[in-house]
Amino acid sequence: MPPTATPRRVRRAAEGARSATMAALTARTRRGRATSTAFLGIMLVGLSFALVGLLSLIVFMFVEGGGRLSWTLLTEGPSTINPGGAGYRPAILGTLWVISGVIMLIVPLGVGSAIYLERYASKDRWWNRLIELNIQNLAGVPSIVFGILGLAFVARGPLGLGFVAIAGSITVAMLVLPTVILAAREAIKAVPSSISDGAMALGATQWQTTRRQVLPIALPGILTGVILAVARAIGEAAPLLLVGAVNFITFDPTFTSRYTTLPVLIYNYSTRPQEEFRVLAAAGVIIMLVLVLAMNSVAVWLRNHFETKYREH
Repeated sequence: MPPTATPRRVRRAAEGARSATMAALTARTRRGRATSTAFLGIMLVGLSFALVGLLSLIVFMFVEGGGRLSWTLLTEGPSTINPGGAGYRPAILGTLWVISGVIMLIVPLGVGSAIYLERYASKDRWWNRLIELNIQNLAGVPSIVFGILGLAFVARGPLGLGFVAIAGSITVAMLVLPTVILAAREAIKAVPSSISDGAMALGATQWQTTRRQVLPIALPGILTGVILAVARAIGEAAPLLLVGAVNFITFDPTFTSRYTTLPVLIYNYSTRPQEEFRVLAAAGVIIMLVLVLAMNSVAVWLRNHFETKYREH
């Protein structure tokens, strides 16, 4: 047998095995096509139900509360005596205070945790695996549990901040923090390893590579996680009921004063038997939708801005 016969035979065998593997992976049998079509149909039906439900809710709120929309909703405080002149001003300010505190907490803590877990933490250490497992589990814990936690440790207990806006910010931040960490980790993981390998091969340290190469590329994905977390935080009412937002206040709240938020005040109005309060609650839902869309629009603009900036460079 000539000396080149064996390498040629091995090469042909490898090519044959590769072709067989690719054919098996790309094969589309009749059963596979039927399964894909059925799965696509189920997804489309589910998406249609969700869109129809959301559209019906929005239409109902505009029909019910559209006639109540006026500047007095934004400039006046709540009232149980005069529902025709009542507004949401303290609740809007309280929501903005709570969300501002949430953003100040979840961005540094969430991004910092994601950087540590994805860039520095060793997978071989049991405590790092335990932290990852706890973060994934916390993302599925009901919001009322975080309310009890905030009542026990933030409003009372060790921190003892009382029933003020900052206690609500910390409680809601604990609720949405796992979402930011998981989204930031996925964004950092999606950065090609060749970029960080190249930077470190040129002499950059781990932190310099992370700060100047990885984070700018991962920033749009991180902002997406922050958008999802803030959108959820605005609509949360259950945990805030336990840390003081149930107050019926008529003054402008501050970060360290008693407060209420839009979802809580809407719930308060909707439980009253008079028709005027139900109309007022529907108008409050419209205000909250506009507030959520405005904040999300700013966040989406920031994400697109950084995406464009990265592509240009």
